[in-house]
Amino acid sequence: MNFEWKGVFPALLTPFTEKDEVDYDLFKKNLQSQLDAGVHGVIIGGSLGEASTITQFEKEQLTKCAVDYVSGKIPVIMNIAESTTNDAIQQSNNAKKWGASGLMLLPPMRYKTDHRETVGYFKSVATQTDLPIMIYNNPVDYKIDVTIDMFDELIQCNNITAVKESTRDVTNVTRLKNRFGNRIKILCGVDTLAMEELCLGADGWVAGLVDAFPKETVAIYNLVKAGKIDEATKIYRWFMPLLELDIHPKLVQYIKLAAAQTGIGSEFVRPPRLTLMGDERVKVLKIINDGIKYRPII
Repeated sequence: MNFEWKGVFPALLTPFTEKDEVDYDLFKKNLQSQLDAGVHGVIIGGSLGEASTITQFEKEQLTKCAVDYVSGKIPVIMNIAESTTNDAIQQSNNAKKWGASGLMLLPPMRYKTDHRETVGYFKSVATQTDLPIMIYNNPVDYKIDVTIDMFDELIQCNNITAVKESTRDVTNVTRLKNRFGNRIKILCGVDTLAMEELCLGADGWVAGLVDAFPKETVAIYNLVKAGKIDEATKIYRWFMPLLELDIHPKLVQYIKLAAAQTGIGSEFVRPPRLTLMGDERVKVLKIINDGIKYRPII
């Protein structure tokens, strides 16, 4: 399907049962909550989807389940995070076969590529698929910075059309806009910077806490784009303690616990991750439950 890289794109959780099996019923329940809130697309198998631990079969089933469930209402984007170029190309072919509408593409895993290698990797994948590609730029966690000079070369591939901007440097939005105009769509990938980057002209938001609070996330996006900054700010200030759960190494456990508390997820994670215990769980639960208690009416 044709779509624009604009709006709220949840990085969906992969819910598990207590027996460590994918809970497809709960997956669809969360997906319905996203649709009801008015999200603009969904992403399968990202960091929040526990991409490093789900199997190839599970990724296939999750993608097909989402494609079938949304039934063309919104695009389903599949994340690719591989160590070799050939594996990434194979995953891009799989995404097309499974019905995905686009790709979120990380730099190579495990090996820190230089400028030439990074560009070569992305171009090699892009030339082997006709799906639109959003480059995931997160040098904080993945140690490879996809620079603006790299994008000068990458836009030679017509299907590289967006970036998930997770450098945590909000000035990158302006730099990208100054250099490329609307050629590269910019989606904020850091929850705690989302409103700032949207105000600076970012086109969308790849969101995390949306998995527990979809209506509030979409409301902030819609209000900012409508120029209703004061209204958006009130929600954003309420949201901030929750959004900060997204920038912790245990973001998966934290956001899954939040989704469980709002009734659209479970806190079960796949080892080596473990569910929260003790003082840490009490602390995070207080943040979540305080947020629920004072949740704004949307």
